[in-house]
Amino acid sequence: MRHANAGVPRGNVALDAKRALIKDGKDQCMLMARMLSALKVQVDVVVSSPLKRAMQTAQFVGTELGYEGKVEISPALGLDGDYSDFLDLLSKYAGREGILAVGHNPNLFQFLGKMITGNGGAAIRMRKGSVARVDLDHHPALLRWLIDPRMARAIYGNLQKSARAKNSRDKSSRK
Repeated sequence: MRHANAGVPRGNVALDAKRALIKDGKDQCMLMARMLSALKVQVDVVVSSPLKRAMQTAQFVGTELGYEGKVEISPALGLDGDYSDFLDLLSKYAGREGILAVGHNPNLFQFLGKMITGNGGAAIRMRKGSVARVDLDHHPALLRWLIDPRMARAIYGNLQKSARAKNSRDKSSRK
């Protein structure tokens, strides 16, 4: 998962590392957690970049999914993480059913591209708050789905419209 919206990046690296989620980012976390719950996603471990915005995303989403463990921190998901460190992180949790790893672009989309092509030939766009499900039992890994907050809002919006239309038809048919 890419961290949710934390507003405008700061020029100072030390200050940028402490940049927190803004209200829209917190809303994205809740929306994406509801989407993951609807998809029956089970999380056994939550791992985050050491940057504040990623840790907050991991905590909010993990909590909403019912994860009661501690969010683990890994530099492999940080801005300076590299692909071999990321693979080492995944192998560390190989026995787990579901891993929620929260990090940053461009690392995440590059890692994802390398995982699903074996050579990095894919370009995967991950907006803030996006989450991808990757099946690591295949080689190369298999991208099952990728959902971003815009798509999740559209799905929920359509479901609400559909439910309202059905309810109003039901009421009129009872008269």
